[in-house]
Amino acid sequence: MSIKPLADRVLVEPAAAETKTSSGIIIPDSAKEKPQKGTVVAIGSGTKENPITVKVGDNVLYGKYSGTELQHDGKDYLIMKESDIFAIV
Repeated sequence: MSIKPLADRVLVEPAAAETKTSSGIIIPDSAKEKPQKGTVVAIGSGTKENPITVKVGDNVLYGKYSGTELQHDGKDYLIMKESDIFAIV
């Protein structure tokens, strides 16, 4: 990965949005929810007060409006502070 987050920031690749409900109903593009789950792709070095606890490859849950969206090589990513991550799945 050519993007290296600084300090306590984490680069996350969001999971694909659900296309069907559990009962089999197809969800149209206009009604799809923004995913709140993703995979950690790159991490910063942390700070003295906040060392990084997640590692590359971890599946994480984060807030609906967390992070800043960016595109790199045709893929969508989110860059956020580690404190925006709620849990490792």
